[in-house]
Amino acid sequence: MSGHLPVMLPEVLEMLAPRGGETYLDGTFGGGGYARGILAAADCTLYAIDRDPEAIARGAALAAAFPGRLHMLEGSFGNMLNLLHDAEIQALDGVVLDIGVSSFQIDNFDRGFSFRGDGPLDMRMSRDGLTAADLVNGLPEAELADTLYTFGEERLSRRIAKAVVAARAEAPIVTTTQLANVIRAVVPPDRSGIDPSTRSFQALRIRVNDELGELERALQQALALLAPGGRLVVVSFHSLEDRIVKRFMVEAAGRAPAPSRHDPAGLLGRKAPEWDLLTPRALRPSDSETHANPRARSARLRALQRLNPNLSAGWIGGEEAPR
Repeated sequence: MSGHLPVMLPEVLEMLAPRGGETYLDGTFGGGGYARGILAAADCTLYAIDRDPEAIARGAALAAAFPGRLHMLEGSFGNMLNLLHDAEIQALDGVVLDIGVSSFQIDNFDRGFSFRGDGPLDMRMSRDGLTAADLVNGLPEAELADTLYTFGEERLSRRIAKAVVAARAEAPIVTTTQLANVIRAVVPPDRSGIDPSTRSFQALRIRVNDELGELERALQQALALLAPGGRLVVVSFHSLEDRIVKRFMVEAAGRAPAPSRHDPAGLLGRKAPEWDLLTPRALRPSDSETHANPRARSARLRALQRLNPNLSAGWIGGEEAPR
């Protein structure tokens, strides 16, 4: 896939461990880098989801290269249960998710994801629903500030929201350059060299696409779909995503702290976990990868595996379950 570098592909394949005859899901097809790697690694069947029609169209060439093995599904990965049910798939041997915006979306300025070039202030991955321009021009000042703070961790969110409201009173903000210039006028550059618009653009993109809600739904549904021995591999790119993935996998694997001895819940015992945390600590990209692909520098990989049910029967800290 020209212009597309799948992040941490060797680590993803090692954790997913694809095998011939098995069925996998790439929940975030994007540029098809993971899909190609999985299909090349084993004679398996792969379903791939993306809500971006352009990504679905790109998948046609890859499907032709692996006849009968790649099946493209248009929709959001937070709806994978229904999409796979419609495809008559009840269980999977592995799921991989690459969270966030794809390089194809960022680099196409007409999609409005980037402040590096001028384009319509859109940011929709699916081409449906409210655009970033709708939010920027329509949200009350307080709600806009909360959005920038919650989804972008922007400390100067109130200052930015005030400037945006003042600017839109003069004329609607409809392009990426317009918005970036409003932000740059009130947020000084920091020592890191990161553009002052970065966190605000991230926040708007996340809200426009409900990215955190989609992630939480996808994690729950992936666990429901995975067969014994099946693996879930997730690559995330910022702290908001990684915290959700980390908490979810730690709890699934029974690694969450036990209740206080003063908490009556501690007397009930805990069911033995059905999941094994394959990455006690998140894996990071190598120095050579981040040098070749700077976009990889913030990546974090976490993985989980469903245990054999015969090994996970019983209870921890209380009486065994009846057999």
